[in-house]
Amino acid sequence: MLENNPSVKSILDAIVPITRFNRGEASKIFDEVNARGVKVVLKNNVPACVLIRPEQYEEMVEALEDYALFFEAERRLKASDSSQTIPSKNIMEHLGIKKEELQDVEVEIE
Repeated sequence: MLENNPSVKSILDAIVPITRFNRGEASKIFDEVNARGVKVVLKNNVPACVLIRPEQYEEMVEALEDYALFFEAERRLKASDSSQTIPSKNIMEHLGIKKEELQDVEVEIE
């Protein structure tokens, strides 16, 4: 990705005109994306798309999903009525679960 304070050279290096694709340079451009991390494709001197590595795309999508979940959780917390909740301690006692039993349990939340 681009640095926090990108130089003019690094910005120019990130730009690729669509004509390079038309000349059959797609493979070379994709190699540049893999090496650099990002390319902005210009069509008629206007940004048409941004090329990034699949890993970066997945990270960005995951971050957006995390933000959406965070805001949904926050909305639910604000809308909840605390008089309707049951403390986890009471639930664990009711189910016969001790806190020590949960120490080494791995939980994956999707």
